Amino acid sequence: MHHLMALVFPGQGSQAVGMGRDLKESYAAAQETFEEADDALGFSLSRLCFEGPEEDLRQTHNAQPALMATSIACLRAARETDLLLPGAAFVAGHSLGEYTALVAADALDFAQGLRLVRERGRLMQQAGDKVSSGMAAVLGMEEEALQQVCQETGVQVANLNCPGQVVISGPKDELARAMELARNRGARQVVPLNVSGAFHSRVMRPAEEGLAGYLEEVPIRDPVIPVVSNVTARPVHEAEAVRAALLKQLCSPVRWHPSVDWMVSQGISTFVEFGPGRVLAGLIKRIHRPAQVASIGDRDSLEKLLQDRHWT
Repeated sequence: MHHLMALVFPGQGSQAVGMGRDLKESYAAAQETFEEADDALGFSLSRLCFEGPEEDLRQTHNAQPALMATSIACLRAARETDLLLPGAAFVAGHSLGEYTALVAADALDFAQGLRLVRERGRLMQQAGDKVSSGMAAVLGMEEEALQQVCQETGVQVANLNCPGQVVISGPKDELARAMELARNRGARQVVPLNVSGAFHSRVMRPAEEGLAGYLEEVPIRDPVIPVVSNVTARPVHEAEAVRAALLKQLCSPVRWHPSVDWMVSQGISTFVEFGPGRVLAGLIKRIHRPAQVASIGDRDSLEKLLQDRHWT
């Protein structure tokens, strides 16, 4: 049976010290990817990925290019092997991962993509520093009830990840009140996230202006594979739509759950995640149990897929 496939790329939070190292040692394509990244940024991003320290890697302006480089190294290493993945019908990514998806779809040059997400990270960090703010994951709560909490407290929904997992975002005091209300109104768990600010909320408005200026200068092409946008959970096909979607994404919710639902409705039955961790594969399974998922994040996961007859 012909499997319709989508390629997906993780966002911030999936980074881990050591990521990419074993791929670089085994695959020329991965090694070249990291060398290209170091050249593009003018410092050793690869050493940061391979050796840390963790607190540096976690900083937004480092984590974003580091994840993009590692995910693209995973993708290119897979292409170098005999892994005969059929052509993808769609690509998508979670927040930062949408930029990686655009590189994979040839809408964005890799070196320019790295510089773009480093700047995006810097702007997000700066906006986060201006307002004491944060994010929290709310687990096991009805979406309507949570929307009500958001309205009462002034926080915003930042990520619709999967059924029963929604992330909220906003200034510290509002967020604390929203977390308390959510706990009192039936959330199974409310977990503060280790991030430097309220991403995907209006706290990021100051970053929008800087990003708009930067995006103007970056050449963007029409993607060769439709990219499912976080903002609309629908594909973008033209360069100008890509630019608009990236700008809007900064202060809008990441609609991951609706994005996956839409891809499934278009006949996608197989999702392959490229990058460290298995966050998206886990979310996709919770959104659509029958989906076939694979994560390629290191040499072992790639070699395991190579041995699995189904994939080759």
